[in-house]
Amino acid sequence: MAGLYDEPVHHGIGRSRGGLSTKIHHLLDGRGRPLVILIGPGQANDSPMFPTLLSHLRVARCGPGWPRTTPDAVLGDKAYSARAHRRLLRSRGITTVIPERSDQIRNRTRRGADGGRPPTFDAEAYRGRNVVERAFNTVKQWRGLATRYDKLAIV
Repeated sequence: MAGLYDEPVHHGIGRSRGGLSTKIHHLLDGRGRPLVILIGPGQANDSPMFPTLLSHLRVARCGPGWPRTTPDAVLGDKAYSARAHRRLLRSRGITTVIPERSDQIRNRTRRGADGGRPPTFDAEAYRGRNVVERAFNTVKQWRGLATRYDKLAIV
Protein backbone atom coordinates (compact mmCIF):
# COMPACT_ATOMS: atom_id res chain seq x y z
CA MET A 1 0.00 0.00 0.00
CA ALA A 2 1.45 3.33 -1.02
CA GLY A 3 1.90 5.81 1.75
CA LEU A 4 1.47 9.55 1.73
CA TYR A 5 5.21 10.23 1.63
CA ASP A 6 6.33 7.47 -0.75
CA GLU A 7 8.65 8.60 -3.50
CA PRO A 8 8.12 7.66 -7.16
CA VAL A 9 10.40 4.88 -8.39
CA HIS A 10 12.20 7.16 -10.85
CA HIS A 11 13.39 9.37 -7.99
CA GLY A 12 15.59 6.64 -6.49
CA ILE A 13 15.08 7.94 -2.95
CA GLY A 14 14.74 5.65 0.03
CA ARG A 15 14.26 6.15 3.73
CA SER A 16 16.98 5.16 6.13
CA ARG A 17 17.87 6.13 9.68
CA GLY A 18 19.56 9.27 8.38
CA GLY A 19 16.50 10.38 6.44
CA LEU A 20 15.93 10.44 2.69
CA SER A 21 18.97 9.38 0.70
CA THR A 22 20.16 7.82 -2.53
CA LYS A 23 23.05 5.59 -3.57
CA ILE A 24 25.08 5.79 -6.73
CA HIS A 25 25.99 2.47 -8.35
CA HIS A 26 28.27 2.44 -11.36
CA LEU A 27 30.47 0.29 -13.55
CA LEU A 28 33.74 1.81 -14.75
CA ASP A 29 36.32 0.96 -17.34
CA GLY A 30 40.00 0.61 -16.42
CA ARG A 31 40.56 4.35 -16.68
CA GLY A 32 37.74 5.36 -14.34
CA ARG A 33 35.25 6.39 -17.02
CA PRO A 34 31.66 5.43 -16.16
CA LEU A 35 30.04 2.82 -18.39
CA VAL A 36 26.79 2.36 -16.43
CA ILE A 37 25.35 4.63 -13.74
CA LEU A 38 22.27 3.70 -11.72
CA ILE A 39 20.70 5.50 -8.78
CA GLY A 40 19.06 3.44 -6.06
CA PRO A 41 17.39 4.05 -2.71
CA GLY A 42 19.75 4.81 0.16
CA GLN A 43 18.63 1.99 2.42
CA ALA A 44 19.27 -0.70 -0.21
CA ASN A 45 22.39 -2.83 -0.21
CA ASP A 46 24.93 -2.60 -3.06
CA SER A 47 24.95 -6.30 -3.83
CA PRO A 48 21.44 -6.71 -5.34
CA MET A 49 22.19 -3.97 -7.89
CA PHE A 50 25.12 -5.89 -9.38
CA PRO A 51 23.16 -8.09 -11.85
CA THR A 52 21.19 -5.02 -12.95
CA LEU A 53 24.40 -3.09 -13.58
CA LEU A 54 25.83 -5.93 -15.66
CA SER A 55 22.63 -6.27 -17.68
CA HIS A 56 22.80 -2.56 -18.63
CA LEU A 57 26.43 -2.75 -19.81
CA ARG A 58 26.79 -1.79 -23.48
CA VAL A 59 30.13 -0.59 -24.88
CA ALA A 60 30.10 0.53 -28.49
CA ARG A 61 32.77 -0.92 -30.74
CA CYS A 62 35.13 1.30 -32.74
CA GLY A 63 34.04 -0.32 -36.00
CA PRO A 64 30.92 -2.14 -37.05
CA GLY A 65 29.36 -4.77 -34.85
CA TRP A 66 27.17 -5.25 -31.83
CA PRO A 67 28.09 -3.40 -28.63
CA ARG A 68 30.25 -5.31 -26.19
CA THR A 69 28.39 -6.60 -23.12
CA THR A 70 31.06 -8.76 -21.47
CA PRO A 71 34.03 -7.17 -19.71
CA ASP A 72 37.34 -8.99 -19.41
CA ALA A 73 37.25 -8.91 -15.60
CA VAL A 74 35.18 -7.50 -12.74
CA LEU A 75 37.03 -5.98 -9.80
CA GLY A 76 34.81 -5.61 -6.76
CA ASP A 77 35.09 -5.30 -3.02
CA LYS A 78 33.98 -7.89 -0.48
CA ALA A 79 30.35 -6.73 -0.69
CA TYR A 80 30.12 -8.47 -4.09
CA SER A 81 31.59 -11.77 -2.88
CA ALA A 82 28.26 -13.60 -2.95
CA ARG A 83 28.15 -17.04 -4.52
CA ALA A 84 25.37 -15.93 -6.89
CA HIS A 85 27.53 -13.11 -8.25
CA ARG A 86 30.47 -15.45 -8.81
CA ARG A 87 28.17 -17.93 -10.57
CA LEU A 88 26.75 -15.16 -12.79
CA LEU A 89 30.22 -13.97 -13.79
CA ARG A 90 31.44 -17.52 -14.41
CA SER A 91 28.44 -18.27 -16.64
CA ARG A 92 29.23 -15.20 -18.75
CA GLY A 93 32.94 -16.03 -18.97
CA ILE A 94 34.06 -13.00 -16.95
CA THR A 95 37.14 -13.19 -14.72
CA THR A 96 36.24 -12.51 -11.09
CA VAL A 97 38.65 -10.44 -8.99
CA ILE A 98 36.75 -10.19 -5.71
CA PRO A 99 38.24 -11.06 -2.30
CA GLU A 100 36.37 -13.54 -0.13
CA ARG A 101 34.72 -12.26 3.04
CA SER A 102 36.11 -13.52 6.33
CA ASP A 103 32.83 -15.19 7.33
CA GLN A 104 32.77 -17.07 4.01
CA ILE A 105 36.35 -18.25 4.59
CA ARG A 106 35.47 -19.35 8.12
CA ASN A 107 32.35 -21.25 6.99
CA ARG A 108 34.19 -22.94 4.13
CA THR A 109 37.09 -24.09 6.31
CA ARG A 110 34.71 -25.22 9.07
CA ARG A 111 33.06 -27.63 6.64
CA GLY A 112 36.43 -29.12 5.71
CA ALA A 113 36.58 -31.03 2.45
CA ASP A 114 32.84 -30.43 1.91
CA GLY A 115 33.48 -26.69 1.91
CA GLY A 116 35.16 -26.81 -1.46
CA ARG A 117 38.14 -24.94 -2.79
CA PRO A 118 38.59 -21.24 -2.19
CA PRO A 119 37.73 -19.06 -5.18
CA THR A 120 40.68 -17.80 -7.17
CA PHE A 121 41.85 -14.31 -6.36
CA ASP A 122 44.43 -12.28 -8.26
CA ALA A 123 45.89 -9.81 -5.75
CA GLU A 124 47.93 -8.08 -8.44
CA ALA A 125 44.83 -7.36 -10.55
CA TYR A 126 42.91 -6.24 -7.45
CA ARG A 127 45.36 -3.37 -7.02
CA GLY A 128 43.59 -1.69 -9.94
CA ARG A 129 40.40 -1.34 -7.91
CA ASN A 130 41.63 1.99 -6.56
CA VAL A 131 40.33 3.45 -9.84
CA VAL A 132 36.79 2.74 -8.61
CA GLU A 133 37.37 4.47 -5.28
CA ARG A 134 38.94 7.47 -6.99
CA ALA A 135 35.96 7.72 -9.36
CA PHE A 136 33.53 7.75 -6.42
CA ASN A 137 35.58 10.48 -4.75
CA THR A 138 35.49 12.52 -7.97
CA VAL A 139 31.71 12.21 -8.16
CA LYS A 140 31.37 13.21 -4.49
CA GLN A 141 33.24 16.45 -5.21
CA TRP A 142 30.40 17.60 -7.42
CA ARG A 143 28.59 20.29 -5.46
CA GLY A 144 25.08 19.20 -6.38
CA LEU A 145 25.65 15.71 -5.02
CA ALA A 146 27.81 16.70 -2.06
CA THR A 147 25.15 19.07 -0.74
CA ARG A 148 22.36 16.65 -1.75
CA TYR A 149 20.49 19.27 -3.79
CA ASP A 150 20.47 16.92 -6.77
CA LYS A 151 19.48 13.63 -5.24
CA LEU A 152 16.75 12.57 -7.64
CA ALA A 153 17.58 9.87 -10.17
CA ILE A 154 15.89 11.82 -12.95
CA VAL A 155 18.40 14.68 -12.49
